[in-house]
Amino acid sequence: MADERNLVLDANHELGEIVIAPEVIEVIVGIAAAKVEGVYGMRGTFASNVTELLGRAAHGKGVYLTSDEGELKVDIYCYLNYGVAVPKVAMEMQERVKQQVLFMTDIPLAEVNVHIVAVVPEKIEKLDLDDLFSDEEEGQDD
Repeated sequence: MADERNLVLDANHELGEIVIAPEVIEVIVGIAAAKVEGVYGMRGTFASNVTELLGRAAHGKGVYLTSDEGELKVDIYCYLNYGVAVPKVAMEMQERVKQQVLFMTDIPLAEVNVHIVAVVPEKIEKLDLDDLFSDEEEGQDD
């Protein structure tokens, strides 16, 4: 029999049952949310950050599932790039996550809550002072 945490899909009972672990849904949600334009990354825990340092991808980081009265709710914690429209990106994340989970598992999500943890600024390139002043010195010699 399936574990209490696992989700059992309604299927043809003559062939058997289909059981999906919650971690699978977390990975689907994490990948779908991270692919939205404007998302810098997902907030991870210490364990997921160590896992990524060791070379394994932690696609489920920043995703938390809860089940209330048979309804599945998702909380997503993410970082956004500076300069994007926060409501637009958050709504696109909600739509994409709902669509992907429904398409891949046939499980409708009751809620998709997006929590913006931070906005990440663009990296500014450091100026090379040698290149900056070398043109001026060459122009003075003429």
